[in-house]
Amino acid sequence: MSDDVTQLLVKYQNGNTQAEERLWEAVYDELRKLAQHRMRRERKDHTLGTTALVHECYLKLVDQTQVEWESRLHFYAMASRIMRNILVDYARRRTAQKRGGGAPHVNLEKVQLSDSEETAHLFIALDTALTQLAEMDERMAQVVEYRFFGGMKEKEIAELLDVSARTVRRDWRKAKGWLARMIDEGS
Repeated sequence: MSDDVTQLLVKYQNGNTQAEERLWEAVYDELRKLAQHRMRRERKDHTLGTTALVHECYLKLVDQTQVEWESRLHFYAMASRIMRNILVDYARRRTAQKRGGGAPHVNLEKVQLSDSEETAHLFIALDTALTQLAEMDERMAQVVEYRFFGGMKEKEIAELLDVSARTVRRDWRKAKGWLARMIDEGS
């Protein structure tokens, strides 16, 4: 199956219009799993549903004219990043519509809170901190992005980044602590 996705990506990238429909069929279930993983951390009354997230993500993925797809994992890593961006943009729009100010104190360990305003502030704070982390250590930021936003397993991340699962685990622990400090200091 992974070879099929990789081959379809290459065909699509080379202009094969029939490959796009086959690609959609091949990746839809996995994108849906990623979106479901992501949406479990969102509030229950979130107006952006799993299906809408999948469709918006896919449209952005296939619109990536400058990306040379290396593999199935590369495609899903990009999907994780795009889902992150969609949800953070959504949170920014939501908090921009709110009156008042002052983001509440947030903690990385409380990501699954259902309070919509606090969750929106958390995603914005997390995105800002993750961007700062990427400037310091790109790989560590990628581990967070792939695991937290993409729901990828350590083994998949290790394969994608060409490191050991132990390195991924270590990066995850260090990044999680660093991000929690940055978010706590910023609130």
